Amino acid sequence: MIFIENEGVTNPHLNLALEEYIVRNFSFDNDYLLFYINEPSIIIGRNQNTLEEINHEYVEEHGIKIVRRVSGGGAVYHDFGNLNFSFITDHDIKSLNNFKKVTAPVVKVLNSMGVPAEMKGRNDVVANDKKISGNAQFSTGKRMVSHGTLLLDSDLSEVANALQVKMSKIESKGHKSVRSRVANISEFMEEKMDIETFRSKILEGLYQERDDFETYRLTDEEWEGVHKLKEEKYDTWEWNYGSSPKFNIQREHRFAAGTLDLRIFVEKGHIQNFKVFGDFFGREPVEKLEELFIGARYEKTDIENILENVDIEAYFGAIPKEDFINLVYGADEED
Repeated sequence: MIFIENEGVTNPHLNLALEEYIVRNFSFDNDYLLFYINEPSIIIGRNQNTLEEINHEYVEEHGIKIVRRVSGGGAVYHDFGNLNFSFITDHDIKSLNNFKKVTAPVVKVLNSMGVPAEMKGRNDVVANDKKISGNAQFSTGKRMVSHGTLLLDSDLSEVANALQVKMSKIESKGHKSVRSRVANISEFMEEKMDIETFRSKILEGLYQERDDFETYRLTDEEWEGVHKLKEEKYDTWEWNYGSSPKFNIQREHRFAAGTLDLRIFVEKGHIQNFKVFGDFFGREPVEKLEELFIGARYEKTDIENILENVDIEAYFGAIPKEDFINLVYGADEED
């Protein structure tokens, strides 16, 4: 495994561009590890509707950066008290969405530091049932990114301030419940340390897990490629926000695999626009599925025919096809 030095970059646009550049351009013969710390920012999941995930006025007022990542899952808040890690490996169907396997080395290092960390739920690492790390994945079909956060000493009040949290995400209404289920790793450590010391300790622990670690620094030419990707993709409004679709039907449901929020525009009985938002994880780009519905009649038989040979779990994880059909075209759920 090769550790890639990000040269202390804290710009989230550049760090996410660096991550994707490594996935798409570095040799497939090696596994890579990347660490980065971002200045205050909201990192939006690949399939989310940005404008509905953020507290727009607060974000603008406080200069918080908004960047969309290539992986699924939900929006997260980053700041200088949060360390991000990214494992870049060959695509492995057994590891895809197997967050316990991917995060095991990190959990082991945290345990060695006295933190009672464990993988729990869909994609969270918790300590005493409080979330200290969220994780997500992205696959190109050949290579895979498994990345996550480590909340050492983050300003947790900003999570509620910057993110427009949906009530379905929390057990009781109000921001207090959001903060109560998230905690900083520093709360569980006897020895307090700054983020750079913590970074070194995590890296040292991961090095001890393998004997083939080495460190690599990008060439000037490679950094040029990263900056080009940043400017053409991660700096653009189209990527980070995108246009909100015209719709006249909205269907939303929270499954164990994540929330699906459908926006469907039907005109003269035919589907003109079909968009799926949510914090789900899938190995196939959801745009491929959305295109299948364009022009079809908004009628259950037609929808069933469209999906007859479609593997729904490839797009959303463990969601049964019949449940998805009922969400597209079924009885409305009672409030």
